[in-house]
Amino acid sequence: MSATREVKFSEAEVRRQAADKSVRDLRDPRHPGLYLRFWSNRERATWHLVRGKKWVPVARWPELGVSAVLAELPALRQRLLRSPATAPVVSGMVSVGQLLDWYGDRMARDRSLSAKRKAGARSAIAQHLKPRLGELAVVDVTADALDKHLMWPCQAEVSLSYLRQMFALLLTAFRQALQLGLIDRNPMAGMRFNDFTKAKILPKAARLRGVQLADLMQLLAQAFAESPSDGMLALMMLAHGTRIGETRMARWADISLAGAEWFIPAANAKTRTEHRLPLTDQLKALLVRYRAIQQGQGYEGAYLFPSRRGLPLSEAQASKVFTRLGQGAWTSHDLRKVSRSTWTDLGIDGHIGEMLLNHSLGKIASTYIHTQAMRQRRAALEKWHAWLDGIGFGAIHGLTETLSEISHNRTQPADGVVSSDLTEFVTREDSKR
Repeated sequence: MSATREVKFSEAEVRRQAADKSVRDLRDPRHPGLYLRFWSNRERATWHLVRGKKWVPVARWPELGVSAVLAELPALRQRLLRSPATAPVVSGMVSVGQLLDWYGDRMARDRSLSAKRKAGARSAIAQHLKPRLGELAVVDVTADALDKHLMWPCQAEVSLSYLRQMFALLLTAFRQALQLGLIDRNPMAGMRFNDFTKAKILPKAARLRGVQLADLMQLLAQAFAESPSDGMLALMMLAHGTRIGETRMARWADISLAGAEWFIPAANAKTRTEHRLPLTDQLKALLVRYRAIQQGQGYEGAYLFPSRRGLPLSEAQASKVFTRLGQGAWTSHDLRKVSRSTWTDLGIDGHIGEMLLNHSLGKIASTYIHTQAMRQRRAALEKWHAWLDGIGFGAIHGLTETLSEISHNRTQPADGVVSSDLTEFVTREDSKR
């Protein structure tokens, strides 16, 4: 076996030489000091940097191909000069594509992330990040390179908010790789999204306004009569400002009529924190009516919004509900928006509104106001549902006694609340389940 053969390094050439058992080492005169030594099985090899008589292993082939090693070679030489006693072994994560593959797999296995977030990250990596940055070496990542290959081309194709999400994903991937020692430095350290564009990201315009709620309530009343599950899904979201994901997965076991509370488990919430919503008399009456409809149709299952397979509605199935209801004029998220904006018009405290939406207020704020939050949340929802009664909600939930008298033309509901016998009735109903 000859000691060394001179070649021009390329992936095809390395594989061709691997088939020749008479060759042990390969070198390319264009890259002094870089050698590739084949293992005995010829299927693998080790890249070395040679200084004098010392052979320093730097990576393994084929994990690290020719183009990747050549891209990393200047950095490897610098590391060897700084610390000649330490072998600068490369992990194999040399290209941005390799880093994205690693981080995408890590996200897919992260149990703390929702399926929706995982799917969004997977799509961003596959559709945009890898096609544009996959071949870029980590050492070549600069603000100019990102602007040229990703930021500027993408701003003409996708929304700025989505581009910011992709930027954040890429930044997080680099940070995590650095923390785990998979890369030597974070080339994105110090970069910010507004370094690349000064355009403001404007919130999406609301497609439902308070003045449209009376017509919307008539539409939901008709939907509840014709397709109770569709109507109920929209009504629950409008009544509480909940997200489509946490609403579609609601279980009857999480509804306590006796305790007047809807419990949303942390696993179902976008914020991954459990959420407790008070149930007003109107909502308890609506739930009793809806449960009776389900039982009349022969359903005794666990979910408020079941699919035909016995599981809760999938994300796609729930989205189709709002395609049918909104007819392209509004979406499920518009229900959440119009609820929040009308709460403000009704004078409901901003902190309480944010808590009802299950937005994060920060650890200190959440701890400080938790003691009185449930009472204040209940008062806020009672005020909101009384206002909804004035535009037709009462005809849907069927509560015979009016909780407060309001006019269609008044923004503020009356403060007085009339008691009813519903509490006793739904307590008995709850005990039977």
